[in-house]
Amino acid sequence: MKIALMMENSQAGKNAVVYNELTNVVAPLDHAVFNVGMSDENDHHLTYIHLGIMASILVNSKAVDFVVTGCGTGQGAMMSLNIHPGIVCGYCLEPSDAFLFNQINNGNALSLAFAKGYGWGAELNVRYIFEKAFTTGERGQGYPLERAEPQQRNAGILNEVKAAVVKENYLDTLKAIDVELVKTAVTGERFQQCFFEHCQVPEIEQYVRSLLD
Repeated sequence: MKIALMMENSQAGKNAVVYNELTNVVAPLDHAVFNVGMSDENDHHLTYIHLGIMASILVNSKAVDFVVTGCGTGQGAMMSLNIHPGIVCGYCLEPSDAFLFNQINNGNALSLAFAKGYGWGAELNVRYIFEKAFTTGERGQGYPLERAEPQQRNAGILNEVKAAVVKENYLDTLKAIDVELVKTAVTGERFQQCFFEHCQVPEIEQYVRSLLD
């Protein structure tokens, strides 16, 4: 699995801790982590709005399989990601949130709160969240197990409803966004490295290159 970690300006100072905990959890599983957001306060400036654009490009181009993100409360990043096609982002404050989201909703992104409740032992909570998110076996199995069938059915219906209310062609959706927002989202060096090395949809790659040119 390829996992993108992306953090915005208000919480960029915590990136090293979060990246370290995520890498330590998923490296034994042979998952790759791409640190594509801000690594400190002086890095390429991003807001949670840019995170949604970045996540949508990486996931819809199949450059990554999963996104870990967040902001001060986690709410803004979650909303920003969820407005985009192909993204199902859960809100995660504690390890049980990560487990239940994976088993019931089976999404492809998690948004964490990196300021609210981020106190003593915060790195432990982050580590345990990642353990429940990535080391608890097959996803989408339902919880409790006797509720698995309706949960799986409803998760599929939700994805169908979302697909119906966004543009059929992902590029149409991307091109409808303010071009300056998209340019800022794709300008980061680490984002570009991840995207261009792993993008599997030539049409999306061509559009991103046109913005950078």
